[in-house]
Amino acid sequence: MNMALDVICAGLGRTGTLSLKLALERLGFGKCHHMVEVLADVRRLAPLWEQAAAGQPDWDAIFAGFASTTDYPACRFWEQLAQYYPQAKIVLSVRDPDSWFDSVSKTIFAPPHMAFFGQTAIGGVMRDTVYDTFGDRIGDRQFMTDWFRAWNSAVIERAPADRLLIYEVKQGWEPLCEFLGVPVPAEPFPRVNSSEDMQEGLDFAEPPPPEGLEAMGKGYLAQLRAG
Repeated sequence: MNMALDVICAGLGRTGTLSLKLALERLGFGKCHHMVEVLADVRRLAPLWEQAAAGQPDWDAIFAGFASTTDYPACRFWEQLAQYYPQAKIVLSVRDPDSWFDSVSKTIFAPPHMAFFGQTAIGGVMRDTVYDTFGDRIGDRQFMTDWFRAWNSAVIERAPADRLLIYEVKQGWEPLCEFLGVPVPAEPFPRVNSSEDMQEGLDFAEPPPPEGLEAMGKGYLAQLRAG
């Protein structure tokens, strides 16, 4: 089923993107694409994302069944997506740069995580859309925090102001709902994906085959949606 994206999130991973995914789905903008969705459908989505990274995207195929997107790998293509889906609103999720660096250093940029995912079917996507951006500077705090600031500044400069919300997940429902024109839910804003949660297990687990990776992703999604 092909759907047009209604919301494009341009913030980098570890800026509350999984909480934002669950929030958007709760607000009716789901399913929301996220790297965990790539895990859950890796045999279909990984080749499509590798094709996009090579300059030949098929956005309709990638986002079939999705109404919004956040996190890697899509955040790296936010500007192309904003042009392809001109009606979509853009959310830039941000956080303190040093806090972001501390978080990525313990999770997606930690050597055990990079080694684990590098040996799986999602390794090419991670390399092409995440890791290769930084080369051997991935552990350099000054370089990385400067890059993070520059990324956010570029989004703010290039995105149409009337389509853009600069947002921190700690702000909760109100600014997000006001921007998207939907009522504020009575339930608490979702808070998930702490650094501690992400560290659990990957440093000793055996890299799974594609079907095992999909089972891992689907299991994690089911756990998240069950609350």
